[in-house]
Amino acid sequence: MTESGFTPPYVSPAHVGEMLAEQGHAVLSPEGVCELAACTAAELDALAPSWNALPPDEYLKDGGRYRRRRHSCYLVQGDAVDLVPHRAHWQPLAYNALHGGMQRWFEPVSAAVQAQPGWNALLRWTAAVAGALRGPQPWYVEAHQFRIDTTDGIGRPTPEGAHRDGVDLVAVFLVARHDIKGGETRVFEAQGPNGRRFTLAQPWSVLLLDDARVIHESTPIQPDGESPYRDTLVLTLRAQGFQGDGASI
Repeated sequence: MTESGFTPPYVSPAHVGEMLAEQGHAVLSPEGVCELAACTAAELDALAPSWNALPPDEYLKDGGRYRRRRHSCYLVQGDAVDLVPHRAHWQPLAYNALHGGMQRWFEPVSAAVQAQPGWNALLRWTAAVAGALRGPQPWYVEAHQFRIDTTDGIGRPTPEGAHRDGVDLVAVFLVARHDIKGGETRVFEAQGPNGRRFTLAQPWSVLLLDDARVIHESTPIQPDGESPYRDTLVLTLRAQGFQGDGASI
């Protein structure tokens, strides 16, 4: 693996598309996110308290209690962001050997969060990034609010291991790190030997992934204080429908 230390390899906002095309992933600072998403830091920070009200993930097949989450789905076309009827999250076993092939019904993102300008700015912007990568078209977006804690002594952000998600674009926003160690991000070429490792630490920094070209994972977290947790917002964008549409499930 090619190592770059643990500092995120932030790219200039002007070169996000170029970096995604060149290496299949790009990392942006919070300032870069605000610039490209046309939102303010205050608008993004207003979203963070909602992570304190995430219900437990009842589907963890490893028996863990370390994950809380909410999930909602959208159709984004240009500047139009439309919430679709609440639906299950589904992935094929080919992409998620641990939790694939099952319908997982999570509580939806709260209406108060979905009404926030920062929330909608992130949905519109990531759809624009996907459009630049694959061509302008409607984008089927799944939004996941995650909190990983250390209730079981250790928390696993990606219990399925290094993986792809079966979509076109993945955006992993770091919302908060509190009293933890670990949680290192690792990105590998899907068809090559190269990789990078770093730790997202700044709230609202983001890792953008061309899901066809790279696989990714986050290492487990351990407590390093009295209130350990790691909060992320993961947006996955897919052309031609949500995963599970037309599948035998």
